[in-house]
Amino acid sequence: MPHEINLITTIAAGLGLAMILGYISARLKMPPLIGYLLAGIVIGPATPGFVADIELASQLAELGVMLLMFGVGLHFSLDDLLAVRRIAIPGAIVQIAVATALGMVTAHFWGWNLGAALVFGLALSVASTVVLLRALEARGVLESVNGRIAVGWLIVEDLVMVLALVLLPPLAGLLGGTPDGAPGSGNLWTTLGFTLAKVAAFVALMLVVGRRVFPRVLWLVARTGSRELFTLCVIAAAVGVAYGSAMLFDVSFALGAFFAGMMMRESEFSHRAADESLPLRDAFSVLFFVSVGMLFDPMVLVEEPLKVVAVVAIIMIGKTLAAVALVLAFRYPLNTALTVGASLAQIGEFSFILAGLGVALGLLPLEGQSLILAGALISIALNSLIFAAIEPVQTWARARSSLARKLEQKADPLAELPMSVDQSHLTGQVVLVGYGRVGRRIAEALTARHIPYVVAEQNRELVEKLRARGIPAVSGDASDPAVLIQAHIARAGMLVIATPDTFHVRKMVEIARTLNPTIETVLRTHNEEEAQLLHKENVGKVFLGEHELALGMTRHVLTRMGVTGKDESL
Repeated sequence: MPHEINLITTIAAGLGLAMILGYISARLKMPPLIGYLLAGIVIGPATPGFVADIELASQLAELGVMLLMFGVGLHFSLDDLLAVRRIAIPGAIVQIAVATALGMVTAHFWGWNLGAALVFGLALSVASTVVLLRALEARGVLESVNGRIAVGWLIVEDLVMVLALVLLPPLAGLLGGTPDGAPGSGNLWTTLGFTLAKVAAFVALMLVVGRRVFPRVLWLVARTGSRELFTLCVIAAAVGVAYGSAMLFDVSFALGAFFAGMMMRESEFSHRAADESLPLRDAFSVLFFVSVGMLFDPMVLVEEPLKVVAVVAIIMIGKTLAAVALVLAFRYPLNTALTVGASLAQIGEFSFILAGLGVALGLLPLEGQSLILAGALISIALNSLIFAAIEPVQTWARARSSLARKLEQKADPLAELPMSVDQSHLTGQVVLVGYGRVGRRIAEALTARHIPYVVAEQNRELVEKLRARGIPAVSGDASDPAVLIQAHIARAGMLVIATPDTFHVRKMVEIARTLNPTIETVLRTHNEEEAQLLHKENVGKVFLGEHELALGMTRHVLTRMGVTGKDESL
């Protein structure tokens, strides 16, 4: 037996207990992330019994941060962000400012200094990407307009937090903490300018060299046909760039790993890179959350219950209301506002990273870190309930609140079809709900065959572009009767629901059939069980994505193999 097995003990205890508590959390309909954090609390110094090595756990946490941010970079799409930029960029920035201000005012009321209040407010302002993505995937709305807005919003938040991680160390001395670096730290502007220059050099190097080198290296390794070598290349790039960026450019591990993932996305093998690295990213992500839990002192719940309540209120009420108000101000439907608000009603990994950095720089007291962790635990545990409440809240608000109805209907020129639309386009037309990848192709086919159609789309930017091209389009949620009425569903020949959001499909079909009993309906899904259920309910003609893909490929294969005529087995 070796004398030093602290690393093995820490990993074994952390992963084993995280698996047990994560399973229990999942069975209780809560995110497994709660179980991982609780596992860290159990093996941490604040609870009796076995105590894992905190220093080793911290290093494992750094690896977890690298791989987490590498995964964020792999999924970062500039095109997706640009599609919702008019709401995601200003919305995220204003929401961060509001939440940070709420946190700072609260911290000031507690007697904390400026630096502690700033770090505390920033930590409460950013939601967890991991929790958000899993919540949207569980509800099948990740690829919907609501999902894209929420993800775009989170991407902007992540980028702002990356900037905060870069700027906090040189600003620590001014904010009342321990200055980062020794000599010359008294000259704030020199230090700050030097730091920004190094970050700019790193970003330029990654954008100019990285986006050319990484895809090429990945392609060369993929040609070897070795799966383990490909996986090793992906992980080595993530960890190597993160380490090199920290050593050479003094930027955070998180920023380095993020850019490594973003540059890797430029490769045609990016999806394979994401799939191959996923198990290792998941394992080290678990260790990251376990190590965070080890830092949490449960006594804060007993000693400072009112402060914990204040933190949870900022996260789940203050942030949510700010986000809902901002989305409604941009004239998006109530459903979109509630979805984005629910998505942001929690905090996660970036909050932990900021809290850890704040403590290390002498800015944030340990009590603040415990309060942030308590807020994260409670908000993540309750987030699924917030999502479940969207539909009842929306129904109640529309039925009983005249203000809610006015917010959705007030002076929005995109919510009504222009009077200039030719009436020939509004009789026997196709009402196309959703103008994403599938809807766009359907629209192109209809245009090529001179078949009239009206688009109902939640993305206001897309509606503006469609109208500029002379295509009749109305902005809004098609589960709202007013939207389908504006699309003249009563005189339509067919309703085609091309959006991947199957959550409101039944309501759309019900409204359409109420206004037009003879209308034919067509819809899509990627879930086989959902497809069977919709078919039994006679909702309309259901197309299952995987089935149609297999059907098209089979027909091509049979045609190329010389089989002619219609095969009934297809």
